[in-house]
Amino acid sequence: MTDLAIETRALTKRYGDAVAVEDLTLSITSGSVYGFLGPNGAGKTTTMRMLTTLTKPTSGTASVAGRSIEDRDAVTPHIGYLPEEPPLYDELTGREQLEYIAGLRDIPEDKADRRIGSMLDRFDLAEDADKRIDAYSKGMRQKIGVIQAVLHEPDVVFLDEPTSGLDPRAARTMRDTIAELAEREMTVFLSTHILPVVDELADTVGVLHDGRLVAEGTPDGLKNRAEAGEERSLEDAFLDITHDHGDERLNEESTTTV
Repeated sequence: MTDLAIETRALTKRYGDAVAVEDLTLSITSGSVYGFLGPNGAGKTTTMRMLTTLTKPTSGTASVAGRSIEDRDAVTPHIGYLPEEPPLYDELTGREQLEYIAGLRDIPEDKADRRIGSMLDRFDLAEDADKRIDAYSKGMRQKIGVIQAVLHEPDVVFLDEPTSGLDPRAARTMRDTIAELAEREMTVFLSTHILPVVDELADTVGVLHDGRLVAEGTPDGLKNRAEAGEERSLEDAFLDITHDHGDERLNEESTTTV
């Protein structure tokens, strides 16, 4: 794998006249955790779908794990993806779902059994592993989604709201898991509204607003944009950044209208 796990150049996605993502340029180091923040509708999920080869960009280029996203067959063995709503088969049990994914990923049966057992224990799902997924709570479904995203030990994993629906204990397990993935040199691209998770885990944070990358830096670097001596949280910095750029966009539109 190259030193850059994710690299994009002017990546853009349009739907007719609407621009979902505009000229996105990123350079994300292998083995790091990248926190991807933005208000609802900012283009975060569209970006993740492009990087995971599920949506074709309108223009620009990108590579993930050293492979062009234009070559889906080359990229997909090296990535894992947890969308906000995990793709699960309700008629299967949790264990059967994971065994099915292991088969798709060509993981040898004995190795798959060990990994599945270990991850079910980690996420307190062992007792419910043989129940049908249609009986699972949202949090339990989210746990299965996370396990299947990392089961094949990908180079890069994309997590879209991974703590959604989890109780505090499970959310803590999720944060520990993300930290462990990074320690094992897996690159984590993390989109979440839970800013303390990003503050705790991310090496670098990117803020997307109206499809444009409007700020990027370490969590402390973004917080330190405030006046010296003022104690700030990442949430404070995020709200300031998105508010300022929202005002800029309104001013641009007003100028254009005039």
